[in-house]
Amino acid sequence: MTPTHVRARKRFGQHFLIQPEVTQRILQLAELDGSEAVLEIGPGRGALTDELRRRCKTLILVEIDRDLVADLRTRMAGDSDVHIVEGDVLKLDLGAELGAYAPLKVVANLPYNISTPLLARLVERPELFSRLVLMLQREVAERICAAPGGKEYGALSVAVQLAARPRIAFGVPPSAFRPRPKVDSAVIVVDPFENPALEADERASVRNITRALFSQRRKQLGNLMRRLCDDGPEILERLDIAPERRPETLTPQDFVRIARAIGKPPTDPSNPTAE
Repeated sequence: MTPTHVRARKRFGQHFLIQPEVTQRILQLAELDGSEAVLEIGPGRGALTDELRRRCKTLILVEIDRDLVADLRTRMAGDSDVHIVEGDVLKLDLGAELGAYAPLKVVANLPYNISTPLLARLVERPELFSRLVLMLQREVAERICAAPGGKEYGALSVAVQLAARPRIAFGVPPSAFRPRPKVDSAVIVVDPFENPALEADERASVRNITRALFSQRRKQLGNLMRRLCDDGPEILERLDIAPERRPETLTPQDFVRIARAIGKPPTDPSNPTAE
C-alpha cells in the first residue's frame, strides 16, 4: 500500500509522482524483461517501486527519508530480491553497493536538490549501468543534452556526453506531482556507451579540466589555459584551437584533446557543477 500519510520534506527535494500514465511511460522506456537488476533512487511513496518489483529480478532502493524507509521495509518484508539502502546516495560507494549487480538499469524520479551532482557521479562509473531513465528538472535535462555553442551547454553536458548518449524522452508538467514543483520536469534516457573511450583516471582529468574552464565560461580560452599551465596558449596552438574562443564552443572531444595535451590534471575546483 502506498504510504500517502508520509509528507514531502522540502530539505530532501521531494515531489511525489501522482499520475499513473507518467509512471507507465517511464516503465516503457526502461525496457525491462524481468532479468535485470534495477536501482531506484528516492522511491518516495512508491509510485514506481511496486511496478518495478513486478518487472525486474532484483530491486535496489536507496532512500534517505527514514519514515519512507520504514514503510518500504514493511511493504517489502520477506522479499529477498529487494535490497533497501538507507542513506544519502551522494555518499554511496557505487562500486561496492552495485558492482555485484552490474550492469544495472536506473529508474528514478530524482530529488530536485541532488539531480545535477548525482548524475555527474553516475556517469563517472558508466560500466555499472546499461540504461538510466531519470525524471529531473526540465532545465537540467536541457543542459545534459545541449550541443556546443549555447548557454545550456556546460561541464555537465560534456561529462554525460563523453560517457553516454542522452536524450529527452518527454516533458512532465507540475500537475503530475504533489506537492507541485515550481518548474517543469522532463524524463531523460541515458544509454552508457558499451566501450567507454576514457579510462577512470582520464575521465577524472577531463572532468577537472572541463570544470576549471567552465568556471569562467565567458573568458577566452587563451586566458583560461594560461592559468591552468604555463604552456597553455602553446597547447591551444598545437591543437589548432583559436585562443579567442570560449569554453562553450568546444566539443566534448575537444576537452579530451586538451586534457591529453596537458597531461597532469589540475586540482578539482571547489564547485563540482560549474557551468
